[in-house]
Amino acid sequence: MLQVLSFLQKNLVWSIPISMSVGLLYGYLFDAGPLKQFIIPVTFVMVYPMMVTLNVKTIFKGQDYKLQLLTQVINFVLIPLLAFYTGKLFFSGGPEKYGLWAVGLFLIGVLPTSGMTISWTGFAKGNKEAAIKMVVFGLVLGALAAPVYTKVFMGATIDVDMLHMFKQIALFVFVPLIAGLLTQTLFIKKVGRQTWNDRIKPKFPPFSALGVILIAFLAMSLKAKNIIANPQDILTILLPLALFYLVTYGLLSIAGRIFLKREDAIAMVFGVVMRDLSIALAIAMTAFGKQGLTIALLIALAYVVQIQSAAWYVRFVGKIFGEKAKEPAPQKVPETVATVTPLPKRLAPIEENMVPPIRNILYATDLSDTARHAVRYACSMGNGFGARVTVLHVIPDVLDALSLEAGVDLADHMDKKAWKEFHTTGIQKAKEAIHRRIRETSRNVIKEIPHCPLNESNVLVKVGDPVRQIVSTAREGNFDLIVMGTHGHGKMEERIIGSTASDVIRTSRVPVMVVRLPAETAFETQPGQNNSGHREGAVNQFG
Repeated sequence: MLQVLSFLQKNLVWSIPISMSVGLLYGYLFDAGPLKQFIIPVTFVMVYPMMVTLNVKTIFKGQDYKLQLLTQVINFVLIPLLAFYTGKLFFSGGPEKYGLWAVGLFLIGVLPTSGMTISWTGFAKGNKEAAIKMVVFGLVLGALAAPVYTKVFMGATIDVDMLHMFKQIALFVFVPLIAGLLTQTLFIKKVGRQTWNDRIKPKFPPFSALGVILIAFLAMSLKAKNIIANPQDILTILLPLALFYLVTYGLLSIAGRIFLKREDAIAMVFGVVMRDLSIALAIAMTAFGKQGLTIALLIALAYVVQIQSAAWYVRFVGKIFGEKAKEPAPQKVPETVATVTPLPKRLAPIEENMVPPIRNILYATDLSDTARHAVRYACSMGNGFGARVTVLHVIPDVLDALSLEAGVDLADHMDKKAWKEFHTTGIQKAKEAIHRRIRETSRNVIKEIPHCPLNESNVLVKVGDPVRQIVSTAREGNFDLIVMGTHGHGKMEERIIGSTASDVIRTSRVPVMVVRLPAETAFETQPGQNNSGHREGAVNQFG
């Protein structure tokens, strides 16, 4: 089911129009009245998953106050005025439904920044962290401002019960927001931040997409007979919507080019254009009684215009703001996987219906005895398959680990420059130690096999969560096999590294070869060890 929902989420461009068409057909053939009882639960299904994925802590990070202030001024001053006067231009002097469509357009104008802002900013290679802040700010400010704005601007068109509207917003914004934050907290406490971010959190957004599709179906079903009796209504609604979005894109593109750098400009565009249609639909269908269905029709059609226009805008971002600058190549030992011509095969060809060819092996070492034991397997397989062996050592981010235990982000209370220097020094020491051990290991291994595929150019040292770094490096570097040990030296390391191996096996799409250290294993004394085999220091040991 999750795969189906993910597919629908990635294809909202056509899944929403199809849902609306099916709703139109259903409402025409059957009595859609009983479907009203599903409006509230479907709306919660639509809003709650979006709240679960919000990272409220990000609003306290960064120094992008100019960007955030500019975005919210546009969101709560210019866009409401644009929506109001666009509605007056197209819907003045007509029948009652025209006035209700004007209210719908205005609701779109005062409820900014949906969760889609983050996705579309990412697609266009913009500032995603800034986009997250825009979502949080826009959600809270819009929920508080919408009843007041609607009463002031649209009170003459429709009776606006501000208290009732506040209650509906509390039901569809603040209750799901609180529930979402509690869900985050409980899951992180139970399974850890990494498992939450990598495995659980991504499962929520597809359910939000399902809610959007269902609410569009309900809106069209409940208005089907009126729409089919007056098909020109669709064109009457789509024209002002298209103009509203076209003018918005134009103004934002100009402002972005003048005042902001590329990544920030992209975040601002989608932080304004991607209106919170989910909340607008919920308010329309619950706060305005029978008139709400007429209002909801315009908002449902806005989904089609908003998503289609965003998809086209992403295609032209490079021409509007310029292409994203390429990162300069590293000057020292590369920390990303470089392209190396594979060594010639030393064994007979392997048939395609048997084991796939192994040309690129990632050997993950924690500098422990286990890893030294595992390197023999990595070298042997590299020699046998003519494969390149890349060495990866991950330095755990101690600050992240302590933050997780403490339940607060300690980075906010630390000297970030000093912490960065600490990591840089640790990486350099680890590289030097690994290079020394490669030379020693190559000399030892070559006595047993004719070719040792280890060399100093294929060394990666990274900082962060070991599981995430190993899995992402294997995926991004197109490795065919991961080789690693099952536990470290000593009880504590045994638990930590054993857990790392199991998590890598569970989350990696690349096959993993795990080498278990025998209970009684005699290693020859190496530099950095005493005769008992105990380590004198982690950086002096290499597999």
